[in-house]
Amino acid sequence: MRQHRQTWHVACRRALLCAGIAAALISWASASNAAAANGADASANPVATSGADASANGGYADFDRNLLSGAGQNTTDLSRFEHGNPILPGSYNTDIYLNNGWVGRGDVRFVAASKNASATPCVDSRLLDVLKLHPAKLSDATTAQLQDPSACVSIGSLIPGATMVFDMGELRLDVSVPQAYMNQMPRGYVSPEYWDAGVPAAMLNYDFNSYRSDSGGQAQTTSYLGLNGGFNLGPWHFREDGTMNWQSATSSSPARHQWQNIQTYVQRDLPSMRALLTIGDSYTDGAVFDSYGIRGVQLSTDDRMLPQSLQGYAPVIRGVANTNARVTVRQNGVQIYQTTVAPGPFTINDLYPTGYGGTLDVTVTEADGHVTTFSVPYASVAQLLRPGITRFDIAAGQLRDATVSSKPGVLQATVQHGFNNLLTGYAGLVGSQGYAAVLVGAAIDTRYGALALDLTQANAHIPGYSTQSGQSMRVTYSKIIPSTQTTLSVAAYRYSTGGFLTLTQAAEAREYAHEGINAFTYVPPSNLPTIDGVPEQSVLTPAQQAVLNGTAFTTNPILSATGVERQRSNFTLSLSQRLGQNGGSIYANVSANDYWNASGTSTQFQVGYNNHFHRLNFGVSATRSVDPTGRYDNEFFVNFSLPLGESPHAPTFMLNLTHDQIGGSQDQAIVNGTLGSESQFNYSATGSHSSDGGGNSGSVNVGYRNPYAVFDASYGDGSGYSQASVGVTGVIVAHPGGVTFGQPSGDTIGIVYVPGAAGANVESAPGEHIDHFGYAVVPYLTPYNLNTVQIDPKGLPLDVQLDATSAQVAPYEGAVVMLKFKTENGRALLVHATLENGEALPFGAEVLNEKGTSLGVVGQGGQILVRGVNQSGRLSVQWQDDNGEAQSCSFTYQLAPHAKGKKAKAYEEIQATCTRANALAQVTRSGT
Repeated sequence: MRQHRQTWHVACRRALLCAGIAAALISWASASNAAAANGADASANPVATSGADASANGGYADFDRNLLSGAGQNTTDLSRFEHGNPILPGSYNTDIYLNNGWVGRGDVRFVAASKNASATPCVDSRLLDVLKLHPAKLSDATTAQLQDPSACVSIGSLIPGATMVFDMGELRLDVSVPQAYMNQMPRGYVSPEYWDAGVPAAMLNYDFNSYRSDSGGQAQTTSYLGLNGGFNLGPWHFREDGTMNWQSATSSSPARHQWQNIQTYVQRDLPSMRALLTIGDSYTDGAVFDSYGIRGVQLSTDDRMLPQSLQGYAPVIRGVANTNARVTVRQNGVQIYQTTVAPGPFTINDLYPTGYGGTLDVTVTEADGHVTTFSVPYASVAQLLRPGITRFDIAAGQLRDATVSSKPGVLQATVQHGFNNLLTGYAGLVGSQGYAAVLVGAAIDTRYGALALDLTQANAHIPGYSTQSGQSMRVTYSKIIPSTQTTLSVAAYRYSTGGFLTLTQAAEAREYAHEGINAFTYVPPSNLPTIDGVPEQSVLTPAQQAVLNGTAFTTNPILSATGVERQRSNFTLSLSQRLGQNGGSIYANVSANDYWNASGTSTQFQVGYNNHFHRLNFGVSATRSVDPTGRYDNEFFVNFSLPLGESPHAPTFMLNLTHDQIGGSQDQAIVNGTLGSESQFNYSATGSHSSDGGGNSGSVNVGYRNPYAVFDASYGDGSGYSQASVGVTGVIVAHPGGVTFGQPSGDTIGIVYVPGAAGANVESAPGEHIDHFGYAVVPYLTPYNLNTVQIDPKGLPLDVQLDATSAQVAPYEGAVVMLKFKTENGRALLVHATLENGEALPFGAEVLNEKGTSLGVVGQGGQILVRGVNQSGRLSVQWQDDNGEAQSCSFTYQLAPHAKGKKAKAYEEIQATCTRANALAQVTRSGT
């Protein structure tokens, strides 16, 4: 019997479920038919009711009010919420998106079809201009409506299938238009009319590092200060980039200091030419000729003015340090960067751009005084351009090279043009005192890969020598094979005849000739004297080398060679290959160079393998180097990395094993991690053992990133040496609102202004917070492209409310743009209100202030949460009863005085009686 009852209950539940589903389907079909019927009359309705606009209403939803507290009693004013979150009529300043792409920001008018309906957006001629939409064959009546400020035209009546959806929380209007009606624009395109030139401002990026070492009883402190700053006036940007170096005295050398000016220039954008005009110090574009410094005038295209979907650089420098080491980077003999790195592999990816090609000389000075150097050649090898794209570079002025004391005049002009998908052509000419060169080349794109080929003819007149004339041919190839996941990043070969000289080589040769030195007899640095068989630059400081050789103080630890090294050929290759889904990847890098006036060939070959097993990452590599004398060195490197936990702040353990045929073996164990709610603290500890007599050593590194600067410090101790360093980097910006401090920034930055919002986070700039004056620095903005800056309201005081939490801007290169967020300041109040008869106020009733501005709605149990109220005032409540008749009541409130400068951390609470028609409210309790 019990089994029959259970079967009967199951059958009943199934029947009820089927009936419910059937009712829902019938209701949905009826709503769809009604919507179709309404859509047929949409064009006749002066209020926008197209599909997009209907979506804004959210469709009909019938609340089961019995599910609410109190079995749904006193909930007569919920009807307007049955059509989604209502939008009140009015004008809203909103971000406008077309097919998910931002096109502009402006005021959009919203009109409601009836009193209880949600307002929908109206289209006018100005909005169509922002959207770049110009529908064809509009009737005279529709054209007149678009000009009429009182009319409301729907997007669906203008373009079939077009919709508009408004997000009140984000103040974002999304317009969807079928692709057939679109004026085709590249993805990411931002019209130049929306580029922001910024405000008059001054900025200073600073990078200070002080490094003290004590090795063999000799202590020395070297300090470095890098400064990059300037000011903006209208479209003109004035910039200065320089470094200051200090070196303490030792027993054999006095204290020294030296200022180096890297570059000084003024720059402005020329959007109509998609170019930048630079007056002063700059670097030529290395896309055609090798890049070099010039002091004069340069006009060159900037690909960043193209949308990101149509675009191409300072290189990433990678190396390995054995101790807490000082890394210095130079270009053309000028120091452009210095930092302290922890033991193990390091990466430098924050160099200021100083040209699109050339060679960076990297020096790693270990804590024990050992010095290693290597070079990082780089160039933009993507000669292929999209069809119709043209690049040009015109420069005139003086050659700027630290190795050339005379500053010969130079003139260069280059051009590149993409003719079609197959062919790009490029050419250039450069002339200087006693030198001229012309280049022609082409790049083609084939199914077998991209190939570029160019030929340079150069003639140089060197005093005391016959005319130097020669040719240089360069071939570049790249290919990605998707089927085998093989990437041939770059394969380049360059061959130059014996008489070929580049512009800088010709200038150096003329310099040697004037000084009576044989210009073409090259004396390499390998001929420098040694101490106990070790090259002196590895054991002596720069000042000690200078004293020993009777020369002026220099920060370059490598003494200059003499004579021009004339390259004969150069070959580079970079190859990577994935080995299936879980097999990891292998890579290989090869380079080979030989010279006309130097014997032998220098080569380097590196092969490596990377993979992971669960959470363990590991890699192995082998490098073989051969110098022109035939001496070789083999180095093997194995590394492991494993997170010690799954929490966001779990430390990572690393193990590095290195074996060098010359330097011996070294083992390193490293633990690093982050701390803090925003990972603002970082740390690492390293223990090392060296088999070449270095013994055991250890070091610690700590860092702290706060909203106003980034600090770091290190200490290391080993066999016969100790080391310590401190550093700080940041930016100072003076703008119309005052002076703001921030973390290190690029050249294009934003200043956020959120009055009264001290402590709030800037989401798009991790670690940045609004200061006490309402400002914060957004350190890195992409010029000419849309940047979204968001404020996290989580850190806002309760008495401050944001009108919008995000803003978007497309700045000019080098601009300082202001991003102002409107806030409303006022008390946050929680009211427990009842009617005169003791009943709670109706759930969903609207609450308004003295000006008639809606502050919110009544919650369950008559509770009201409002923001932005004054110390005292009157609030009114409006609703409709069961018969549809309008009802209202009001009450006054009086709050305790607010302590000046004190942030509200809790809601103030009062109890009030809401009285009808001129009766006074009775405040029974007031919070503090």
